[in-house]
Formats: sequence, C-alpha cells, structure tokens
Amino acid sequence: MTVLVIAEHDHATLKPATLNTVTAGIACASGDVHVLVAGANAAEAGKAAAQVAGVAKVIVADSPSLAENLAENVAAQVLAIAKNYSHILFPATANGKNVAPRVAAKLDVAQISDITKVDSPDTFERPIYAGNAIAIVQSSDSIKVATVRTTGFDAAAATGGSAAIETVDGVADSGKSSFVGREVTKSERPELTAAKIIVSGGRALGSAEKFTEVMAPLADKLNAGLGASRAAVDAGYAPNDWQVGQTGKIVAPQLYIAAGISGAIQHLAGMKDSKVIVAINKDEEAPIFSVADYGLVADLFTAVPELVKTLG
Repeated sequence: MTVLVIAEHDHATLKPATLNTVTAGIACASGDVHVLVAGANAAEAGKAAAQVAGVAKVIVADSPSLAENLAENVAAQVLAIAKNYSHILFPATANGKNVAPRVAAKLDVAQISDITKVDSPDTFERPIYAGNAIAIVQSSDSIKVATVRTTGFDAAAATGGSAAIETVDGVADSGKSSFVGREVTKSERPELTAAKIIVSGGRALGSAEKFTEVMAPLADKLNAGLGASRAAVDAGYAPNDWQVGQTGKIVAPQLYIAAGISGAIQHLAGMKDSKVIVAINKDEEAPIFSVADYGLVADLFTAVPELVKTLG
C-alpha cells in the first residue's frame, strides 16, 4: 500500500501543510509514502520534499500548465498516476479542497474530508457538528482520497530524508479555466496557519480603529499572527483573511490569545486545538472560558494595554 501526498508549495519551497500531510500519509501506509510536486520550474520544491523524513520518493511534474495551480490541471496530473496508489492525501487548504473533489469524482470514489486521525488504513476520524462530535469513517474504496486537517497531525521533520526524485512531464493545459490575476495580501506578521503565536480580537473591540489600536501592539510584541472572530470580520473590523473559525482558518498555535471573543461554536472549532489558550473577556459566562487554559475576566481595553506594557 503506497500513499501519495500532494505537496503544497510555491514552486521553490514547501508550505508547512505538506509536512503535516506527510505524517498522515505515514500513518496510512504499510508501504512507502510518495510526494507529488506539480508545478512549473519546481525543482527546488522537489528537492525540499526529498529531504522530508519518511518520504521514499518525490515525483516532480513540471509544466507551464501547472504554474498557477489551476485545479483542473493539477487534478489531471494526479489522475495520471493515481492508479499506482492506495491513498491520495491532500492538505485541507484552499488548494487541496479545490483539487481533491475533482480527483475523487473522476476515480468514482468517496472523498473523506478533514481527517484528524488515522485509525487504520481504511478507517479515519473527522470532526462533525463544528468539532462537537467525531465521526469514524470506514472506506472500502480501492483508492482512498482524503483531505487532511493539518492541526490534527504533527509536522514531519523537514530534514533528514533522502528520497529519490523522479521527474515526469506535466500534463497539457485542460483549457477549462485560465489564470487572470491574483491579489495577495502582504503582511510582515506571520501567516495565521503557520504562526506559533496568534492574537485574536472580537466584536467587543467596537471598530476597525480600536481593533488596530489595541490588538496590533500586542501582536507586534509577541511577533504573533493577528486573527479575528467572524463577528469582527463581518462588522468590518478586520479583513476576511484574518478570520479564525470553522468558516475561516483552522489554527493550532503554541499560544492563542483571544480578547473580546465570546467563543461561539464556529470560532472554537477553528482554534480549540491550540496548545495554550488565554481568554480575556469581561463576561465571566463567556463560552471561550470553557476551552481556555488561562482566563482573565476583565475589560480588554484595560487588560491588553497593560499586558503590552508588562511585556516591555
């Protein structure tokens, strides 16, 4: 049983989600774990994948048609080699969720979404009802296609491996879609899904100006990613790509500080796997305190500036 992991990369380096997905692949495999790097001029990403501990072989598919990760083209590349594998695993990221259903449909198998644990090669666990229950899913499909919730698996070591690298021709452009443009939000702060510390603010901040005035200094002091609850994003206090939760980004940093966030189910689903959770809220009945390791019942407009001052 050989497992294929679809790498997430920028053609030069691997994205951290790939390392978590490799760990899931190792848990599935009684055989080898292979990694597919589908891109354009992606030799460097292929070399990085070859160094990941536990990877036996890296397949680098190089073609201009794969330069922008268009889902139709990447899916075609996966399908070209799919029959050689018992499992095909994608990170449960925007790209992975875009490609995996196409691959599963073409193979006529059921996709298993958002797995957080591998019980056996054919049995997986995944959260349902916003993480309030865990479903155990068993698949009898000959090829199992799954997306991996990266917070459920530790990252494989990025170095220490010495996998063989095989280069194959990339697929031709499907012609079904074309790349028009990309607007990328640039920030000096760590990206949320990779940050070791995250500071998040909620609707209690009251305005975009207050959000920046109160939360940004704390994030800067801790070199933390800056997040927000859905309520804060919907109110226009923070941009959409800062949203943490079931309908935003799923995160599991070493430290998560939630200020002025009540702790609705959809938010808790996105951050409750954090190693240490600190909650600051003036409502002592707020649900966020049920998952917090440390809780401070206080006005955030007083507590957060004092915390920044204490940090020096």
